[in-house]
Amino acid sequence: MAKSIEKQVLGKIKRNPRGTLFFVDSFAAIANAKAVNKALERLVKSAELERVATGIYVRTVNDSYIGKVFPGIEEIAVAIAKRDRAKIVPTGSYAIYKLGLSTQVPLNIVFCSDTSARKIKIGQQSITFKKASSKNLSFVGEISMLVIQALRTIGKDKATAEEIKQLKKVLKNENPKHLQHDLQLAPVWVRKLITHND
Repeated sequence: MAKSIEKQVLGKIKRNPRGTLFFVDSFAAIANAKAVNKALERLVKSAELERVATGIYVRTVNDSYIGKVFPGIEEIAVAIAKRDRAKIVPTGSYAIYKLGLSTQVPLNIVFCSDTSARKIKIGQQSITFKKASSKNLSFVGEISMLVIQALRTIGKDKATAEEIKQLKKVLKNENPKHLQHDLQLAPVWVRKLITHND
C-alpha cells in the first residue's frame, strides 16, 4: 500500500516539468497527509525529490554546468501564495532589489499578504508574509506597486536624484491606467515624487 502511494505521488510529480514545486496537499487526492508525508520523505531519501523547506518539495532541474537548480525564493513565495489563494506584494529591500536600485539580494524577503503572518526558512534565506490591510494589497500594476513599496522603504525625502530618475525610467513600462490607479493608493509624498516633472 505504502509503495503504491509512493508510486502515485512520483507519477504525479513526473507528469509536471522539473522545477515544479509541490506541497503535501498537492497529493490530497492520492492519500491522507500522513501517508503522503511518508511517501515524500522516502522519495527524498531515494534522491527522486529535494526538500526545499518544511512541507515543500521539488524535482530539481539539472544543469550540465552548475548541477541541481533550485527554484528561486520568489518562485517559492508565489507557489505558497497560489496554494493558499493569497495575494502577495513584495516590500522593503526586496522591492528595491527588484527595481535594480540595489544589487544585494536580501536574505529575508518580505511580502505583504492577506494570509496569516509567518516566516518560512529556505536555506540561508527566509520568506516573511506580513498581514496587510486590503488597501496595501489593492495595487494592480506590477511595476508601480514595486516603485511605491520601494519609496516607502527608502523613506520621505531620502531618495536620491539618481534613484528617482531610475524609478521614473522603469515606470515608463507600466500601463498608464494601472499607474493612475496605484498612485491613488500611494502616500501623497510618493505621488508628488512620481508625478513631478523635472
